[in-house]
Amino acid sequence: MREDDLAGPVVTHFRAAHDEVTVALEEPYDHYGNRGQLDVYVRSHDTPRVDHLIELKADAAVRRATGANEVLRQFRRAERYFYRGSDHAVRRRLGRTEPGVRLLLLFAPTATCVEHVAEHASLYESVEPTTRVEGVDADRRVAFLVGLDAAPEGGVRFLSVNGPATFDSERFRLAVPDDSRLQTALERADCG
Repeated sequence: MREDDLAGPVVTHFRAAHDEVTVALEEPYDHYGNRGQLDVYVRSHDTPRVDHLIELKADAAVRRATGANEVLRQFRRAERYFYRGSDHAVRRRLGRTEPGVRLLLLFAPTATCVEHVAEHASLYESVEPTTRVEGVDADRRVAFLVGLDAAPEGGVRFLSVNGPATFDSERFRLAVPDDSRLQTALERADCG
């Protein structure tokens, strides 16, 4: 599975979930030489406005990575520098009760990605779910994509590993949809 195979359903999901969205693929950022590209950037214009900074990881990316630290460094670089350049802005809003930024590191539901996350589970589970970005409350989610084949109204979902349902927990296993790509990947993966 390639990252392109993930981007389409993710974009479809956000377009179905919100009345008005701005979507950009491979969105570049640059702040004093700290360059990067975000796989998917989604700004929902619903009230309140929320930005989604999405990093996708499929088989090729986890095979090339030297480990979880490299993947997390790339994810955190976007968090630190995406809004510091002149092209993007996020503003504080009075009365906001929900995070204004959602940072998503999303893995493909494949055996290769399952093995990678299993090998580095303690690092991915240690990613703090809440933070602040440029003074705005934000949440971080490290998750597997599920529901890639579902119609938009069934929707893509994100099965998180850095919250209460850690990767090796019973709660995580119970949340994996039956007959899903993720269930098949978990069965095929060599995590021992």
